[in-house]
Amino acid sequence: MNNPLHKLEGFKLDVLKEIGNIGAGNAATALSCLLDKPVDMKVPTVSLIPFEQVADKVGGFEQVVVAIYLRVEGDAPGNMFFLIHEDSAKKLLKNLLSIDVQEDASYSEMEFSALSEIGNILAGSYLSSLADFTRLSMSPTVPAIAVDMAGAILSYGLMQYGEMGDSALLIDTKFMEDRESLEGHFFLIPDPDSFDKFFNALGVPTE
Repeated sequence: MNNPLHKLEGFKLDVLKEIGNIGAGNAATALSCLLDKPVDMKVPTVSLIPFEQVADKVGGFEQVVVAIYLRVEGDAPGNMFFLIHEDSAKKLLKNLLSIDVQEDASYSEMEFSALSEIGNILAGSYLSSLADFTRLSMSPTVPAIAVDMAGAILSYGLMQYGEMGDSALLIDTKFMEDRESLEGHFFLIPDPDSFDKFFNALGVPTE
C-alpha cells in the first residue's frame, strides 16, 4: 500500500490549506456569535502527518489535554479530534462563562458542556468546508469530551472506533479573543479506505 503522504504535493496540498482557511473563517463567525464578541481566526497551518506523530504534536503521549472527539460518518468515514491544552481551555471558559477554573479543580458539567459546544462548532466548520470542497457526504456524530493524557485519548478512540488510518490531516488553529491567543489542534484521521476517496474527489491519482 502506497503511503498517502507522498500523493499530495505542490498545489494539491494547497487545496487542503484552502479548505482549512474556509473552515477557519466559518469557525470564527460561529464563535463570534457564541461569544457575542469579535473572534479573529488566524490562517491555520495544514499538514499531513503519520498517525504515530499525532500525540507528539500536542506535547507527547503524557501531555494532559482537553479533547473533543467524534466519529465522521458518510462517504468517507473517519475520526476527528480537537485537542487543546488545559491553559487554553481555561481561558476559553473564562471568556465564555466569566468563570475562573481553579488550577487543580475538576470541570463542572456546565464547563464541559461549553467546551464541547465550542469544539463541536469548530469541528463542524472544518468538516462542512471539507465536504463542500470534495462534494462528499460527511456528517459528525454527537461529540464526546474528556480530560486525559493525549496517549490515553487516542487509545480510547482506537478502542471505540476500531482501526484508524495510518495518516492524519492536521489543522493547527490559532484564534484571538480579547487579545489573548488560543491554540487548538484538529486531527482528521480517515479510515484506511477513506483516503483514496478524498484523493479521488480532489483529482489526485491513487495509483
